[in-house]
Amino acid sequence: MKILKFGGTSVGSAARMKAVASLIADGEHKIVVLSAMSGTTNHLIQMAEYIRLGNASGATDMLEQLNSKYRTECAGLEIDFAVLQPLFASLRKLCLAPYTPQTDKEVVSFGELISTTMMATYMTQTGQDAVLMPALDYMRINADGEPDLLTTERLLREQLATYDSHRYIITQGFICRNAAGQVDNLKRGGSDYTASVVGALLDAQEIQIWTDIDGMHNNDPRYVQGTQPVRHISFDEAAELAYFGAKILHPTCILPAKMHNVPVRLLNTMAPDAPGTLIDNHTAPVPVKAVAAKDGIYAVRVQSGRMLMAYGFLSRVFAIFEKYRTSIDLITTSEVAVSMSVDNGNQLQAIADELRTFGTVSIEKNMSIISVVGDLRADNRGIESLVVQALKDIPIRMISYGGSEHNISLLVASENKVPALQALSAALFK
Repeated sequence: MKILKFGGTSVGSAARMKAVASLIADGEHKIVVLSAMSGTTNHLIQMAEYIRLGNASGATDMLEQLNSKYRTECAGLEIDFAVLQPLFASLRKLCLAPYTPQTDKEVVSFGELISTTMMATYMTQTGQDAVLMPALDYMRINADGEPDLLTTERLLREQLATYDSHRYIITQGFICRNAAGQVDNLKRGGSDYTASVVGALLDAQEIQIWTDIDGMHNNDPRYVQGTQPVRHISFDEAAELAYFGAKILHPTCILPAKMHNVPVRLLNTMAPDAPGTLIDNHTAPVPVKAVAAKDGIYAVRVQSGRMLMAYGFLSRVFAIFEKYRTSIDLITTSEVAVSMSVDNGNQLQAIADELRTFGTVSIEKNMSIISVVGDLRADNRGIESLVVQALKDIPIRMISYGGSEHNISLLVASENKVPALQALSAALFK
């Protein structure tokens, strides 16, 4: 069995849904995970904000806009809008009910509920053996917000006993129930995460992530001309790229597939015959696979000749970041200073105040991390020198190498990001 996931752009209109349905209906037994139609989740988030503010009129106005949009899309699919009326009736009740902390999650869940209902109805109406399997009946997270794999596997197999006789099983990405049984979600990259979890628990033949780009590229095509898809990459390399800027896949999403050794293939709904990118546990013998960039970075430097080399100094520094739930991306040290990069500035002022008990603190914002990812084991000589030489005209604030066998990361001012990406592409791929 294969698990196919289609993102919001892939199912962003009636025409796109028809194209996706034709990709699904190839005769092979599969589970299909769908996101909400593009734009719908943001619309629902705004609706929930009106409810929070007690503006029922504003919320119902937005509901009518959504109602109108989906009447048009249903007409394009030639299905009766009546199949969505129970969902819109439930949304209307939420618009008129008092706000609770649970309201946001319930409102946002309707994006996936709507898109999957439309797809299952359309496929059934066109003679395909499709059925809707509700994710709320099997996908669970624990009290920490992480997937409860034991419960999810048990419930998933129970649901498949009911639905597995159908050739095409349609289900929702992103949404789930929490430990209290309430509607919840899997946060960022949630639909990819759903596909990865389902594929891993069922030991699927393959997990396919369908988006609007031909796989993972070796550089950012928005800034660099002539980028190429990476045809084969390891899970570890893909995770590094995803964390450090490649937007096609959220870094946490591939972990279940990696742990269960289920290959993941990134494919393009706009060019379905393109080979895309295969991600598995094998490392292809190509030293450099891709370059990625992550913006919105802050550089934090603590200088203290008195304290740095003292026993326990770094642990106390890390404890401050942990206290304020702020993760560190990169770190470099010397005898008199330690420099770190973080991507969350919400608590930086409080962090800096506490760090000043150790020494002088400086913070730089508007920074970017440039990551060169591949098979960068020490015996693959010369890659580091190529990277540094390519950036000879770019001021580099930090370099991190050796923490991973798959990544060289450099911190530069964001104004230098594009020249850095272009220079690295010219040096490493041409």
